[in-house]
Formats: sequence, C-alpha cells, structure tokens
Amino acid sequence: MKGVVAAGHQLTADAGAQVLREGGNAVDSAVAAVMASFAAESPLTSLGAGGFMLVHVAGGGDHLLDFFVEAGGRGLDPGSRGELAPVEIVFDETPQVFFVGPASCGIPGTAAGLWEASRRFGTMPFEALADPAVRFAREGVRVTPEQAYVFTLLERILCRQPEMADLYAPGGNLLTAGDIFRFPALGDALEAIAQEGPGWLYDSDLTLRLCDWVCERGGLMSPADFAAYEVIERAPVEARYRNRRVLTNAPPSSGGVLIAYALGLLERAGDPPPLDDPDTLALVADAMADASRARGGDFHQRLHEEGFAASFLGGDSRLGSTTHISVLDAVGNAVSVTCSNGSGSGVLPPGTGVHLNNMLGEEDLNPQGFHMHEPGVRVTSMMAPTIVVRDGEIELALGSAGSNRIRSAILQVIRYVVDYDMDAAAAVRMGRMHYEGGILHVEPGFPDGALAELERRGYRVVRWKGLNLYFGGAQAARRDPAGGALSGGGDPRRGGIAVVVD
Repeated sequence: MKGVVAAGHQLTADAGAQVLREGGNAVDSAVAAVMASFAAESPLTSLGAGGFMLVHVAGGGDHLLDFFVEAGGRGLDPGSRGELAPVEIVFDETPQVFFVGPASCGIPGTAAGLWEASRRFGTMPFEALADPAVRFAREGVRVTPEQAYVFTLLERILCRQPEMADLYAPGGNLLTAGDIFRFPALGDALEAIAQEGPGWLYDSDLTLRLCDWVCERGGLMSPADFAAYEVIERAPVEARYRNRRVLTNAPPSSGGVLIAYALGLLERAGDPPPLDDPDTLALVADAMADASRARGGDFHQRLHEEGFAASFLGGDSRLGSTTHISVLDAVGNAVSVTCSNGSGSGVLPPGTGVHLNNMLGEEDLNPQGFHMHEPGVRVTSMMAPTIVVRDGEIELALGSAGSNRIRSAILQVIRYVVDYDMDAAAAVRMGRMHYEGGILHVEPGFPDGALAELERRGYRVVRWKGLNLYFGGAQAARRDPAGGALSGGGDPRRGGIAVVVD
C-alpha cells in the first residue's frame, strides 16, 4: 500500500490519493487535498481561511504548523469598524447564531501555511499539487447532497453579497444536489500562488485592493497585517492514553488542551467498560461535562500565556480544542490538517477568489466578547489535528470539523479505535454524544437503557433523529499496529470519503 487519505469529499480525497500514486509523500498529498477542498468543500474552507497542520515525519519528529487567522487592524482606527451581522443557523432543531460581514473577517493563513508545509516537508512541485484544485474550480464540481444541505443552512450568508450569490445562486436559484458549482476566480488565484508564491496574497497590489474593499465596508484589514503574517511552529500538546502518545493542537487554541484533559480523565478511570455498558456512556459524558466546565474562569484569558498547557494539564488537582484531512503514507509519515472558514463571512472581494473567514464573529472563539483582540493576535480555535503514536510508530491520524463539537468527535473516535480496536471507518461511523450548555446531545445508536441511566444520573438528554453534521466531520486514517494494514474513515455526516492507495 502507498497510503490512505481520509477527507470530507470524494474529489478532495482523490486529489490526495493521486499524489500518493505519483510518488508524493503524506505532506504532498495533504497539501493537494486541502487546495482541492477549497473548490469541492466550499464554503467552509477557502483561501480566506486558517488552519493547523500536524506533521509526523517517520523517524524525524513531530511538527505543528499554526497558520490560523489573526486579528487585523495595524495602523487603522478601531472606531471605523462596522457592526457584525447576526445570522441564525438551525441544525435540525438546534439553533446557533453566527456573526458575519466585513467586521467578522480576520487575516487568513491557508496560502502561507500550505506553501510552508510543502517547502519544508514535501517532495513535489507546488504547482503540480495545485493542478487538481485549479481544474475543479474552473471546470466545476457537482454538488453532493451533503453540500446542498450546507448551502441551504448557510443561504442567508452565501447570498448576502452579489459576488457570492452569483456563485451559489446563479440566476437567483440556490444550487441543489446535482448542480455544478464553479469558482473560476479561485482557480486563477491558486494558479497565481503556485507560480508566484504566497506573496501574491500577502504582499502585492491584490493585497491593497482586498484591504481597501474590506475596510470601506467596516472591516479592519491593512497591508501591514498581511505583510506581518507568518506561519508559527509550536510544540504539540501531548497526552498519554492506554500506552500511546496522543499529540494534538497547542495553545492559544483550546481544542487540543481540552481533548488531552478529557483523555486524562478517562485514563484515570481505569480499563474501559464494555461498549454497551451504561457505565461507558456515563464515563464519557462525565469527561465531556468536566472538560466543558474547565473552560470557565480565566481559561481563555490564559491561553496566550507561555506554558499554559503544561500548567493546566499537570498535577493531581485537575486530572485526580471546518474541514479535515488525514493522510498516512507507506513509509510512516502522517499528516493531520484542519482548515476552516468558520461559517464563512459572506465577503468575497471582487476578482480575488478569496472568500474571507468570519472567525472574529464566531461566538465559540470569542467567549469574552467580540473584538477584544489586539491587531496581530492569533485567534483561538477548537480545531485540533491529532495523531496517536504507539511504540514509536503512527497508529492514527485524525481531526474533525464542527466548531465546538470538534473536541467531542475526536475524543470518541480515539476511544473507539484504541479502547475497542475498531478500524477507522467503523470508529468514524459510530454514534456520538456532545455536552454543551447543560445538555447532552446524543445521536442514534446508543442503548435506550444506557440513556435512561444517564437521565437518572441527572443529565438532560436530547435525542437526535439521525446522524448530523452538528456532531462534527471527523476524518481518520489508521495503521493497524498488529499487521500494518491501513484503513480510512470518511465521516458520513459531511459526505466524507477515505481512499486507500495500493
């Protein structure tokens, strides 16, 4: 086998798989897949997004690249910022408010991050890696039922601006399953970056045009913000779980710390009960609830402190962080990369091909209030690309989309693989729970008796009718420790696909 790619769309996975067939490594594959996702998995990821990539180099260490969104505004008057526009999105029967528009847009990092990853760890020319994405953007991508559902959910965002409406509702009708989504300006932008490097976005006439357009409409973005942007390498957060090393995202993002915290709680509880035991659900629900409560107090203010993760996770007093792509290759390299546009801002400066993020308007990422960041501060995130290492060799690469549900999705997939020896596909398909705001949300598939026991223990349980993208979009790639066989799991909640390359 040459490797396995798990991603949120068939074309995304195919782009990464083709690179593996052509002799590229896991990083080459992941970079190509991420760019393909800008066309295939729009609007939740884009050149206007940010992300994180965790790279495990076979025999050569682990590298966490942070290319997430920064707050802009260098040299600008904060008083010129416009108002955020609230939009309510309803997942099944559960509403969530997103804030969009130019005031929600932060400085994007995906172009810089993918270029840096390719330069440092890749083996193929960047232009070759961009080719599939350029083709998809120009020729078009057939809308899947899962994408059509996303378009329907986000219609009030996608159709706010004429340039966006022309993409998602050409002729005034929102695209539906089977229609073709085309984004030729994205193809032009990717081709320009492949030929000129990320300076095309961060230091050019286009930078000036983009900033002017956003600022005229109430956003805060300056050429100085783009010029100062850089990819940051951080030390991954590490947790020990069932004789494995679990490496995940580091502060100032919160998702990885909270995953490590929950895994620590489960580890301390001892050997896992049988999967259908009511105590199993209670154990996981308690860990989720404890992790949710741990976000209180000064948690978010301290995320930018040096050494916060170690102090938060250390000591007996505590243990007594979209779209995702996971890749494993034949020689043992692994990549876990998560990128997100949030819900998207609905802002597409004409002629740029850059649909900007709304990270400054995401309540989950701004719990202390909006516009509290100084210019140049990296925004926190729940995204948590994660790898699991056993006896020095990669066992699992995974991550998830899903805003605040990311940490619960990753936690449960790790448990299904490590505690119950499931392959990646089975682990991703299993039902999930998520604790939020005093409510335990539960997908189908859990025993009625176990759920009733949770209610007797005081949990308010909300039973969902089916699998739903509310619970995340986890993509996982696994190497069986026993025989080395590769498996992949693409999340059916978001139309995910896994491709094993022979």
